[in-house]
Amino acid sequence: MKNQNRKILRTPDRCFENLPGYPFTPHYLECDGLRIHYVEEGPCNAAPILLMHGEPTWSYLYRSMIPILAKAGLRVIAPDLVGFGRSDKFAQEQDYSYAHQVAVFTEFVRKLDLFNITLFCQDWGGLIGLRVVANEPNRFARIIVANTSLPDANTIMARINPVLLRMMVRLQGKVSLDEIGKHATRYSLRPFIRWVAYSKTSEDFPVGDIIQKGTVRTLPSKVLAAYEAPFPDESYKVGIRRMPSLVPTQLKENRKVWKEIFSHWNKPFLTAFSDSDLITRGIEKIFQSRIPGARNQNHVTIQQAGHFLQEDKGELLAQVILNWIPRPHYGFNN
Repeated sequence: MKNQNRKILRTPDRCFENLPGYPFTPHYLECDGLRIHYVEEGPCNAAPILLMHGEPTWSYLYRSMIPILAKAGLRVIAPDLVGFGRSDKFAQEQDYSYAHQVAVFTEFVRKLDLFNITLFCQDWGGLIGLRVVANEPNRFARIIVANTSLPDANTIMARINPVLLRMMVRLQGKVSLDEIGKHATRYSLRPFIRWVAYSKTSEDFPVGDIIQKGTVRTLPSKVLAAYEAPFPDESYKVGIRRMPSLVPTQLKENRKVWKEIFSHWNKPFLTAFSDSDLITRGIEKIFQSRIPGARNQNHVTIQQAGHFLQEDKGELLAQVILNWIPRPHYGFNN
């Protein structure tokens, strides 16, 4: 995977000083020649919970959940995707790919030698995290998905391949942030197409404003600034602009994963979607109907929460996780 022609950017450490509610010591692991950042809290020999974030957030999204989960006795690991947070960033958009993110974080769990993992994933954290599960199914004990998907040829996303997506995005033209969710209906692709168009055409990519649009509660200005911290200028935002376009690039691979792994997944699988997300509304039903391990689970809907439900209801979400994981699972790692 390593390529000597890749240009890599690394956000200066000073950008991450004094972020509100984020006192965690940074940890780093090299994967495919990239420095990957992660938060690790809780007992080092305890059962791990892997918290995978999405677009355009980073591990800061989990700041209210991490202490609760660690205090309960879990080993909490929250990495930053390539191009996000304190992890290294490619300077050229062609170096980003869906498959590469999967490969990097498969290497990540292997290098940390994690077993008995509880995966919690949201947004791109699900698209990537579920593929990591498929690569290393024996390392994972259970899965919780929130406001995410795994698009394949049996879902609505199959209507869009990369070529068709480019055509539809061009037809959209320039889109404002306020227009993305207008007139959205359940299973509608319109918000997604507009989101891709916005990521490509906006002169600035205001991460703080995007986070605010995806939450129900009004966030303090210092919190919004913390989401901007990894991106001191536009050159650092190549990856977060690129990721929306990559969603339909692995439909065949995802179909294989559904067929070979998740159609037979009998380990516990929980959905915890929010009630106010325009992008992923209704997708929880797909998981519930297609995955054997999701049957007879006490699936939850997080009320008064937007796309970034960790930001709206982080403490409640942490408690949902703790209530669902069997207590004997705490405090060991075979």
